[in-house]
Amino acid sequence: MIRHIVIHCSDSPQGRGDNAETIHKWHLEKGWSGIGYHRVILETGEVQSGRPLYWKGAHAKGYNDESIGICLIGNGTYTFQQWRSLRALCYQMLGRYPKAKVVGHNYFDASRGCPMFDVEAWWRS
Repeated sequence: MIRHIVIHCSDSPQGRGDNAETIHKWHLEKGWSGIGYHRVILETGEVQSGRPLYWKGAHAKGYNDESIGICLIGNGTYTFQQWRSLRALCYQMLGRYPKAKVVGHNYFDASRGCPMFDVEAWWRS
């Protein structure tokens, strides 16, 4: 059962052209089976697919079985288009997983800054 929609960031500079394929390569280099996130939001607001939703993620250690991972390209500064797409994508995921809670990666590990904003406060606003 999906209990969390976890928001992440790529922690990479905007304008570099990073996308789902870039993250897929990074994660393969770590020895993973591919991109750990289910969706990636580019600076343009385009939402790219990562892992299929039926495939367990690799983005929130200890919580991958019960979560969907969404990654924003950037490191704390996001575009209006990204914010708009993130909100729409969260609503879409909640339509599919109505009992899920929208949280940041740092919700599970306070030592991580990812996604570099207070997701719970943003979601309530």
